[in-house]
Amino acid sequence: MPKSEFWKNIKNNHKENEPFFSLAPMEAVTDTVFRRVVDKATAPDLFYTEFVNSTSIIHEKAKFSAAHRLYVDKDEKTPIVQMWGKDPEHFRKSALELKKQGFQAIDLNMGCPDPTVVKNGGGSGLIKEFDNAAAIIQATKEAGLPVSVKTRLGFNTIDDYKEWVPHLLKQDIEVLTIHLRSRKEMSKVDAHYEVIDEIIKMRDEIAPNTLIQVNGDIKSREQGMELYRQHPGIDGIMIGRGVFENPFVFDENQDHSQEEMFDLFKMQLDLYDDYIENIGKKRFETLRRFFKIYVRNLPNAAQYRDQLMQTHTTQEARDIIKQVERDMAEMKDQEEAV
Repeated sequence: MPKSEFWKNIKNNHKENEPFFSLAPMEAVTDTVFRRVVDKATAPDLFYTEFVNSTSIIHEKAKFSAAHRLYVDKDEKTPIVQMWGKDPEHFRKSALELKKQGFQAIDLNMGCPDPTVVKNGGGSGLIKEFDNAAAIIQATKEAGLPVSVKTRLGFNTIDDYKEWVPHLLKQDIEVLTIHLRSRKEMSKVDAHYEVIDEIIKMRDEIAPNTLIQVNGDIKSREQGMELYRQHPGIDGIMIGRGVFENPFVFDENQDHSQEEMFDLFKMQLDLYDDYIENIGKKRFETLRRFFKIYVRNLPNAAQYRDQLMQTHTTQEARDIIKQVERDMAEMKDQEEAV
């Protein structure tokens, strides 16, 4: 079992013979608003923040931006903070600050493929910097919080994992989450599930107390469960983009109505307005990326999505949804009249 109480609780507080499930940290997606929407739909076992630059947490001029990324509402579960960067000392100081703020665990981003992040020595760029990756892990640990790592199989080739994964496991981390592609592959190829058993074997031999969580192309809880049945050494399943196809992705029951979908949409609009009024600014453009979630299964979905993408206020979005609901009611009446 892992050494920290935090991860012991995650591991133990779910159904026997099942993995734990998590919502992947996603830039401009997994903020306090959307985490609460997913929690309302069906909560996973744990959430992560958007990734936060380790330097911004301690930099006077960047603290404001970091504070927004780290905002946690009193009614939501405390998420794991995901940090990225390249300076071990910044990670150490930021981890200490996060501990003061009440966060319970830290995840280190060593897998982001974004060119800007990589150019600045962070994310998947650390796959080529074994020594610095190790230094970052050890520096972060000095705060006394449990530390995990999210990464990819490799930088240019998936075969990098044969050296990269053992290197990370030797750092005595609580959890190793692996997006089952290389940085070069981005998300353009299928996830490499074929290497899972070899990774589990590495874990069992090098660091049996480290939990293994996998990520990539998992679009439903049932798909995650099937992957677990095929590879029972997996401890956790992380779902990312699948939530854009179905906000109820973590639910065992997938029979949800369009009315339930619209209720979530309205909740997200309300939470967004509340954030703007009481916490601070958010660009409306960041909200638009979610609109396709709620109309994707409708007749005329493309038309409704285009209309929503032209909005500039939450009230405009509400008005369109009201019109969609009227259209749906009219179509139902016509079908019943036939």
